[in-house]
Amino acid sequence: MDPHDALIAAPEHHRLAYEDERVRVLETRIPPGETTALHTHRWPGTLYILSFGHFVRRDEHGAVLLDTRESGISAETGDAFWSDPLGLHTLENVDSVPIHIIATEIKTLGD
Repeated sequence: MDPHDALIAAPEHHRLAYEDERVRVLETRIPPGETTALHTHRWPGTLYILSFGHFVRRDEHGAVLLDTRESGISAETGDAFWSDPLGLHTLENVDSVPIHIIATEIKTLGD
């Protein structure tokens, strides 16, 4: 297993809800003011929003990849989004509400 995988590198913010050979379901919770450890998400998938807070995503060098306050990205409870795989990054919750997401990562398309 990759040491940068979200479950290994940032277990305080990621919990495995389900996994088989085709999908992995992760629950992500990031309280206000917290930053995840450097980690990856190696598979694409959907993100289901339970609670949205603005965040700053940075690469392994600390360079800002995305600041939702500047990009205009916002979400409501119940929204869903597609996410491509994410390389090494941290995610800082810069809002006053928790970030709570269910991610269904697609490991294989199957037959």
